[in-house]
Amino acid sequence: MKKLVSLLLLFTFGLSSCEKDDICDSNTPTTPRLVITFYDNADPTVLRKISNLTAIGEGKDAETGLTFSAVSKIELPLKVNDTITTYKLIYNAASTIPADRNTDVLTINYTTQNVYVSRACGFKTIFTVSSITRTDPDGDTVWMSKVQLINPNIDSENETHVEVYF
Repeated sequence: MKKLVSLLLLFTFGLSSCEKDDICDSNTPTTPRLVITFYDNADPTVLRKISNLTAIGEGKDAETGLTFSAVSKIELPLKVNDTITTYKLIYNAASTIPADRNTDVLTINYTTQNVYVSRACGFKTIFTVSSITRTDPDGDTVWMSKVQLINPNIDSENETHVEVYF
């Protein structure tokens, strides 16, 4: 009888120590990326698709770059442990003719704030952009004629943060 009671108690304590699995739902918003939307320079109200665009983060090589084709919107991650992120944006990157490729550099300055999401998901980082600067490292013509910060608060990917006209 004592063995049966001991076994039941052991079984009961064993079950009571089980917890619900902590799994972060894939629909839970995480650290958002910077959303850039492209517009036609000749008609600023018209979205313009960009082909053969490669975005390479500072300190990275071309193999780790993000490639986009036939899109009017891109999403780029920002560094969560820094306050500046720099990307080389290479227009016509797939061209075999070097003169057809054009590189502009975007430097994004921002502050970060860590926000608690849940026990399963942990924290996400949201950003507040203070400035965005376009430069031309090659000295040729810039392909982005205008870069405009639309929404400095990057807390979701549901809206455009930066508009680029080309």
